[in-house]
Amino acid sequence: MSVDERGNKKEKKEKRKERNIIQNSEFKTQNIVVLGAGESGVGTAILAKSKEYNVFVSDYGSIKDKYKKVLLHNDLQFEEKKHSKAKILKADVVVKSPGIADSVSLIKEIKAQGILVISEIEFANQFTEATIVGVTGSNGKTTTTLLLSHILNTAKLNVGTAGNIGDSFALQVANKKHDLYVLELSSFQLDGIVKFAPNIAILTNISPDHLDRYDYKYENYIDSKFQITKNQTANDYLIYDADDKEIQQWLNKNKTDAKLLPFTLGNKIEKEGAYIKDNKIIIELKNKIITMGIQNLALLGKHNVKNVMAASMAATLLKVRKDTIRQSLSDFEGVEHRLERFLKINGVQYINDSKATNINATYYALESMNNPTVWIVGGVDKGNDYEELLPYVNEKVKAIVCLGKDNEKIKAVFSNVIDLIIETKGAEEAVKVAYKIAEKGDNVLLSPACASFDLFDNYEDRGRQFKNAVRKL
Repeated sequence: MSVDERGNKKEKKEKRKERNIIQNSEFKTQNIVVLGAGESGVGTAILAKSKEYNVFVSDYGSIKDKYKKVLLHNDLQFEEKKHSKAKILKADVVVKSPGIADSVSLIKEIKAQGILVISEIEFANQFTEATIVGVTGSNGKTTTTLLLSHILNTAKLNVGTAGNIGDSFALQVANKKHDLYVLELSSFQLDGIVKFAPNIAILTNISPDHLDRYDYKYENYIDSKFQITKNQTANDYLIYDADDKEIQQWLNKNKTDAKLLPFTLGNKIEKEGAYIKDNKIIIELKNKIITMGIQNLALLGKHNVKNVMAASMAATLLKVRKDTIRQSLSDFEGVEHRLERFLKINGVQYINDSKATNINATYYALESMNNPTVWIVGGVDKGNDYEELLPYVNEKVKAIVCLGKDNEKIKAVFSNVIDLIIETKGAEEAVKVAYKIAEKGDNVLLSPACASFDLFDNYEDRGRQFKNAVRKL
């Protein structure tokens, strides 16, 4: 037996053990420890207390004031700047923040003690009978989630939007009692599920991302994304990008019980699904045909056409009327920090795409540029292969402004095709340099293809600093 085979066998055994723990206990435990006191953790603590658990919240860092006030107001026990191991190891179940990796020594020790470790999504799911749409993918999750929520709200359905967006799923389950949830789900959140199964799963695409959390093995990351469908039944649906080779390869080798609904930019699909014909989106589903002109969409770019297809199919499954779907697609305002056309100054369009934290997202951004572009790129590299971007950089980019502490890889890849590459040390300097380079009719595009943690708190902070710098021009 090979090392991989032994590892897979051990992993399957551990999964069966976790599943048996849940099936036998249904979480009917007394002591719950919540690791991480952010949005997810605090929401979990509030829900757990409402269900009469003994709750203890532990955060190794400092707890933000707004969350500390909530914990105090709800009379919840907590600690910060440390983990009291003796107390944590008395837990019956541990709910950990998605930001805490399974490789952390404390998590390994907790699991070694036979204590179940799950995500907020898994924990909250047991306390709601709502219909759930789960949205995952390397890119397009936020746009698809918010677009679908917009359609459902326009249809006046009682819908909650959660996961990586807004109030946590757990908090909404505790306080709001929605009939329907649309959840944006990261691979980190999916890693912590055991029984969770969305009624409708959407997989937008898969490209290399967060490989540092997956032993730098792309196949591990891909398997993590497909966790979204592992517990689905024949009564559930998996909506997916049929043009994505990684998705197709996984489906060819593995089985899901869910009904498959593909979408494609290519020719007509064999059965139900969505495709393009004569510059129109065609959706064939439930013996219905819905047609929408691409030119009428509020969102631009091929990647957004796919997001529209996915959201529209989910809305159709939820019995939203055709006219409501069409109206919603024409007036949706888009997502902050994702190809956000922010300001035009002296004929130069400034575009905030700070949410592009990987190569695939930046690929779509560059693809959608129709004018010469000054590209602001860089940050914490997550194993990027920048050469995938060379065709669009060669065709559309007139200059590169580096925004990161280490830009050597970017310079090495693009110096042969771009004459002007300038390094900067912050958003304000990057914007000033781009302003000097750009001419009337050009774009200035912030699409970093990298994480933001070298110079910023997160991609939102990076995007806001970019916009503030543009305002000062």
